[in-house]
Amino acid sequence: MTTRVWDYLPEYAVEKDDILDAVQKVFESGQLVLGESVKGFEAEFAAYHGLPYATGVDNGTNALKLALEALGVGPGDEVITVSNTAAPTVVAIVGTGATPVFVDVREKDFLMDTDQVEAAVTPRTKVLLPVHLYGQSVDMEPLRRIADKHGLKILEDCAQSHGARHHGRLTGTMGDAAAFSFYPTKVLGAYGDGGAVITADEETDRAMKQLRYYGMDKVYYVVRSPGHNSRLDEVQAEILRRKLTRLDAYIAGRNAVARRYEERLADVTGPGGLQLPTTNPGNTHVYYVYVVRHPRRDAIIEALKAYDIHLNISYPWPVHTMSGFAHFGWTKGSLPVTEKLADEIFSLPMYPSLPEWLQDKVIEALREVLARV
Repeated sequence: MTTRVWDYLPEYAVEKDDILDAVQKVFESGQLVLGESVKGFEAEFAAYHGLPYATGVDNGTNALKLALEALGVGPGDEVITVSNTAAPTVVAIVGTGATPVFVDVREKDFLMDTDQVEAAVTPRTKVLLPVHLYGQSVDMEPLRRIADKHGLKILEDCAQSHGARHHGRLTGTMGDAAAFSFYPTKVLGAYGDGGAVITADEETDRAMKQLRYYGMDKVYYVVRSPGHNSRLDEVQAEILRRKLTRLDAYIAGRNAVARRYEERLADVTGPGGLQLPTTNPGNTHVYYVYVVRHPRRDAIIEALKAYDIHLNISYPWPVHTMSGFAHFGWTKGSLPVTEKLADEIFSLPMYPSLPEWLQDKVIEALREVLARV
């Protein structure tokens, strides 16, 4: 059996009746676009976070892009973020006409090095965009102080941190707005694309709902330009409503998988060898992906293919080194920690329905390979 880092079929086998009932409910509702399922999910997702407002959109990239626009970002502005992220974070910034400005990440947790942020602030800076990568929160208190000092907004990228907490607060509740992706692999995943933006600010929410619907405030009347056609699908919204009730159980399942890795791999870790994820003090980790590190990463991944185990790298190319962003002038060597990590990190299988026997297969194969490399 081919083993990969993610598979939805075991979960679907358990939840199939509920998923199909969600689809049937929408098809029989008489309204297929921006109906009761989207409204219901928005209310329930906002309530989960203890916030008054949520806007469902068509994907996580547009959640970021529209949120930036709702916060006033446009051509000539700068947004400070990291290069150790999925490209959509930066695609969204560029899509507004703004310029991404990168700071490096920390070796211990692969997250934004908040000590570097204030030095990157310029008169053109509009938003700080921390990425809660791999399932745990960036240190938000220093960012809040910097934002307040310089009059900046904070947009949290929560695509990988559904349900994660930082000193008791859910990610997505510590900035001015937060963007989520519901791509199928996510901790809270749809059966297709989807995204949402949450906020405590009424004006930001009003802007989001206009932006996702052509810039219209009412049918056929545009009040904001440019607008977008970026609506969360009714079917995906109804599926997400059902799955939201199970989000905490999904997180518990992911933590159980993580504990099994920690227990079974503890004796093969150490300096210069395999490094497992760490959870920062005050954080709860939801393990969107289980990212480990080894200086001979490529040899390990290649050797595991002989066991029919095919692993993933999140992410092999730092965004600032990609040719599509070369016009911003970032050069290799400018973010040394990010670049070093890109050569050493890789992901082990991680999803809440991962069978123990399959995880054991990966663990035993990895132990054998580590003994040889």
